[in-house]
Amino acid sequence: MNFIETRGNDGTRPEAISFSQAILAPMSSYGGIYSPESLPDLGSDFLERHVDADYKTLANSILTAFDVDIDQAVIDEALALYDHFDDPKNPAPVVRVKDDLFISELYHGPTRAFKDMALQPFGVVLSSLAQSRNEDYLIMAATSGDTGPAALETFKNRKNVRVVCLYPDGGTSDVQRLQMVTENAENLKVIGIHGDFDDAQSALKMLLGSDSFNSKLTEKNISLSAANSVNFGRIIFQLMYHIHSYLELVRQDAIKLGDKVYLNVPSGNFGNALGGYYAIKMGLPVEKILIASNENNVLTSLINDGVYDISDSSVIATTSPAMDILKSSNVERILFDLFGNERTKELMQQLDTDKCYKLVESELAELQKIFSADYCTDDEGKKYIQEAFKDGYLMDPHTATCFKTYETCRDKALKTIIYSTAEWTKFSPTIAEALTGEKGSGDREALKAIAEKAEIVIPDVINELFSKEIIQNTIIDKTEIEKEIMEFLA
Repeated sequence: MNFIETRGNDGTRPEAISFSQAILAPMSSYGGIYSPESLPDLGSDFLERHVDADYKTLANSILTAFDVDIDQAVIDEALALYDHFDDPKNPAPVVRVKDDLFISELYHGPTRAFKDMALQPFGVVLSSLAQSRNEDYLIMAATSGDTGPAALETFKNRKNVRVVCLYPDGGTSDVQRLQMVTENAENLKVIGIHGDFDDAQSALKMLLGSDSFNSKLTEKNISLSAANSVNFGRIIFQLMYHIHSYLELVRQDAIKLGDKVYLNVPSGNFGNALGGYYAIKMGLPVEKILIASNENNVLTSLINDGVYDISDSSVIATTSPAMDILKSSNVERILFDLFGNERTKELMQQLDTDKCYKLVESELAELQKIFSADYCTDDEGKKYIQEAFKDGYLMDPHTATCFKTYETCRDKALKTIIYSTAEWTKFSPTIAEALTGEKGSGDREALKAIAEKAEIVIPDVINELFSKEIIQNTIIDKTEIEKEIMEFLA
C-alpha cells in the first residue's frame, strides 16, 4: 500500500511512500497531506466472511487488506488495547433507538470519546516504529476537546515519543480540560492557547511544515509527527468502525447483506466522515453520508452550495464544541480523491490566501452523489436531547446534531446509523439544561443531576478527575508556542 501527496510532488520528496512513512511524517509537498494511492476492494465476500467476526478480527483483516508494513506482533499489541474498553468483544456497540435509526456508540474507551477507537492502537504503532528505528519523535496534537485526552492517554510513558497537545483555553468542556491538565507523565506537555481550535490547528500545521522548527528538532535528534487526523494512521482505524456498524445491523437482523444504509456523522475535522467515504469505496453498501454540523456550518455550505467561505467568519462557541471548527482538514482528502492533486492544490491555496474557494457545477454534483448536509442550532440540539431521553436514550450534544440530518437529509426509507462520538459525561451542563431547564451549573453538579434523573452511575474515570492535581497549567498566546515546546524538550 503506497501513499501519495494531495497537492502533488515538489521534487524534493519521494513520489510515493509506505504506510509507516506516512504515519511518521504526515505532511507532504506544498503543505498537503498523504492519501492512499489505491484502496483495497473488500466486496461482498469480505463482509460475508466477517458477519460473525469480533471487532479485533475485523480490524486485523482490514489492515491485512491494506497490506500495511507493520509487523503482525505490533498489530496484535495495538488491537489488544480494545480489550480495555467496556466490552472487549464489542468496543463499539450499536443501539437501536427508533425502528430505522441506530446509534453506533464509539465512546466506550478510556477517555469516553470516539478518538480512543483510533488513537489507542495508533499510539502503539507509532511508538513501536520509533523504537524499531531507534529514533525519537515529537508528536503534535491540536484538540477541540477529544483528540487531546485520547492522544495523551495512548502516548503517556511510551518509549521514544514525547507529546505536545494544544487546546483552546475556554474552548473545551471542564471534563475534557481536566482530562488533559491532570496528566502527569514526563513525556507529555499540554498547552492552552488564547484562541480557538482553528488557531491551534493552524499552529500545528505551521510547525509541521516549518523548516526552521524541524531544523531545531533535528539538532536534538528528534523527528516530528502528528496525532491529528491529518495523519492517515488515525483514518485507517476510523474507517473500521463504519464496516463494523454495518455488520452489527446485519447481526441484529435489521438489514440483510447488500442492503444500503445511511451513515450519519457529526462533523468537525471530517476524519470520521472520511473514514465512511473510504469504507464506501472499499465496498460498503451505503446510500449517502449525512454530514451534521453545528452553527459553524461551513461544511453545510460546501456540500449544498459548493462554496467553502470563511473570509468573514470566526468560530462560534456552541454547545457541541468539538465541532467548533472552520477549517476541516480532511476535506482535502475528499477533494484529492475526486478531483486530483492539481485541483486540490489550487483550491487549498485559494483557501489559504482568500479564505474561500468555489467548486464548479460538475464538481459539486460529484460531491453531492456521496454527501448530504444540514446544521443544527444549540436550541434544536437540546430539544433532540430532551426528546431522545423521553424515549429512553441519553446522548451528548454532538450526537444530537445528527437527529437534524436524520430528519432533513434522507430521501429514502433506509436504516440510518448515527455515530455517537462522546459519552454524556463529557458535556453534562448542556445535557442537564436540556433535561431540567436549569442553566449555568458546573460539570460536577450537572453530572450528579443527570445521574440522579437517569438513574445511572457516573464512571469512576470521570468522577476521579475532580480530585486530581492540576499538573499542566501552561496557557499562552499562540505566538509563544514554539518557544514553549523547545523549553519542554530542553
